[in-house]
Amino acid sequence: MSELNEWFAEAPANIALVKYMGKLPGNLAVNPSLSYSSSAFKTEVSLRRTTKSYDFMEFDNKETLLDAKESKRFLDHLKYIKCFFGYDGFFSVISKNNFPPSCGLASSASSFAALTLAASKAITEIKKISEPSMSELASLSRNGSGSSCRSFFSPWSIWEGEQVKPLKLDNLDIDHYVVVVTSAKKLVSSSEAHLRVRSSSLFAGRVDRAKSRLELLVSALGDNRWRDCYNLVWADFWDMHAMFETSTPGFGYMTADTMTVLSYIRNYWHVNNDGPLITLDAGPNIHLLFRQNQIEIKREILKELKKRFKILG
Repeated sequence: MSELNEWFAEAPANIALVKYMGKLPGNLAVNPSLSYSSSAFKTEVSLRRTTKSYDFMEFDNKETLLDAKESKRFLDHLKYIKCFFGYDGFFSVISKNNFPPSCGLASSASSFAALTLAASKAITEIKKISEPSMSELASLSRNGSGSSCRSFFSPWSIWEGEQVKPLKLDNLDIDHYVVVVTSAKKLVSSSEAHLRVRSSSLFAGRVDRAKSRLELLVSALGDNRWRDCYNLVWADFWDMHAMFETSTPGFGYMTADTMTVLSYIRNYWHVNNDGPLITLDAGPNIHLLFRQNQIEIKREILKELKKRFKILG
């Protein structure tokens, strides 16, 4: 029980296997996406009532510190939620990730989802009103961070237009790892990437390609056709990164180490006809998704990669 003083919520990070790149008004995506939310990576948010006449951030340590722009964006979203509920009180906010920044996980997704959950819980309890449904909360959260709406439905979700929904996949348990090839801050932010890709000649057909891959991937996941899943996920992240490289001005995130890991996983599949799904977002670090019955495959691959890279998961 919060005793009307402090409220806590947490939300998982998610990684898209069919990406969205390009935004519409209302923080909507130009194409549907499919994601996996990992319980291994999450953000915790605590809200405390304050007698001050403004909302503010608190930080436990330097690792959780947000810069002024990030803090403002976070607190602007809290203000948006308070307006939605018609609440005029104020909170101090503590946000903490259990994963480091710049590691290849979009912390905005999990952090905005956790903030939305915590704020909804706090305000509805204070005002003694009913909480919105999970779909309504996902929609609220999307206004702060588009991809955060997918973190409300774990482990699998599909986001298309204004609707995000869970994807039920029986008997498909996943182990998710991140290969950190660099912790350097990106020179081109994800928000900037969403703008620049529209100048790519590949952008015109992106919606149709993404829709087709999503339909095929849902079918392959449901039938446990893992090789087909690997091929579709591989093709989709390359599609996105090709748009980056062919934008005006062009830009890219992959490093020589990124290519080393990609080549290693592709060769592993070629030799063994099995392996993890592999993807990366708008950044150089790599996500590996293993089936839980791939114990020896996972052990072998992670042992090899740990010789050179930090592995999270």
